[in-house]
Amino acid sequence: MSDEELQSHSLVDLAFTRLSREILSGRTDPGERLVEEQLTRRLGISRAPLREALRLLAQQGLVEHIPRRGVRVATLSDDDVRELYEVRDVLERHAVASIRPGADLAGLQAALEVMRKATEAGDRLAVADAHRRFHVEVVTLGGNRQLCALYESVLVRLQLYMAVNLRREAEVAEPSDGVHRHERLLAAVAQGDAAAIMEALSAHGARTYLA
Repeated sequence: MSDEELQSHSLVDLAFTRLSREILSGRTDPGERLVEEQLTRRLGISRAPLREALRLLAQQGLVEHIPRRGVRVATLSDDDVRELYEVRDVLERHAVASIRPGADLAGLQAALEVMRKATEAGDRLAVADAHRRFHVEVVTLGGNRQLCALYESVLVRLQLYMAVNLRREAEVAEPSDGVHRHERLLAAVAQGDAAAIMEALSAHGARTYLA
């Protein structure tokens, strides 16, 4: 790869990382327009790497191209959100049923520790990322890599709305409530009881703040 290609690749990565952080942290709302001229100035890059970054974001379901209107942060209808939660629940149920006794919980414990530190620091994006990582680690214990990849893609799309959930939760709940919910889920996984894990997941409160 030439120096020019490396520079272009790094600019795409820069734009992708910056924009995905803004979207997943809730700094930009679903449906908000992303104006190329403004983004190229703000990010200090040309249109070519910006458009490639937007293409990658569209692949993840975080932005969408609207004919003759440009690009906007992706939107999901109420039915879309409910259906994604249904898919998430089906995947979780299958994965949980496949967890073997004595599973290594190091990934869950690490995600929980990141969540605690992010909560203490008030870093909303890091909290949301840690929530997603924790749930991915639960599903990873089921041992199906393809299912886990599909599950994470569903969670990334839902994080658009989870960011809104976390903002609303911050107004009505203690910051540590999310940590405590995941501590209870970790305890259920440690017990090795699939029914207890599913009960903890169903009581997890993920839908509580859906509009």
